[in-house]
Amino acid sequence: MNKNDDVCPKCGSPLSPISETSTGRKLQRCNQGSWNPQTHKNEGCDYVKWLEVEPVELEEKCPKCGASLVLQVTRFGKKMKKCSAGSWDKETKKVVGCDYVEWINGITEPLDEKCPKCGENLVLYTTANGKKMKKCSTSGWDKESKKATGCDYVLWLKAGQTASDNGEEFLPPEE
Repeated sequence: MNKNDDVCPKCGSPLSPISETSTGRKLQRCNQGSWNPQTHKNEGCDYVKWLEVEPVELEEKCPKCGASLVLQVTRFGKKMKKCSAGSWDKETKKVVGCDYVEWINGITEPLDEKCPKCGENLVLYTTANGKKMKKCSTSGWDKESKKATGCDYVLWLKAGQTASDNGEEFLPPEE
């Protein structure tokens, strides 16, 4: 690492040790700044150096070419399995080699409970980051209109809480 890589380009202070976000991204902040989780804002120097997350090789093989798959995190925290034999050419903006990609989304499991709002079945939804919620099985998303569809009942579960425990209910504001 270059000596200048450990210094804030805004104020010249040293950078803090590498830390990791809940989505798995790694970063270094200026020592003169900090993140306030209550206000969701930086305090002091706001310089943040985002580090590239190295892909993790998986024991799975690519269904297209048979090469190993790797787990990769995008700069926005989305996770995907992709073929290790493929890469991205920034100049031509095209895939070089195998183009297999599988986006990792959340997991939905049916529950033996009824929605308190509409009476339909509830499902347990686990996000790709491991957060869990109970939600109505009729809920969905219309990509074209960018609006929620179906029942809007959601019950987020706290870390370590099971689907049979009660959490805090979250209902979107009435329109």
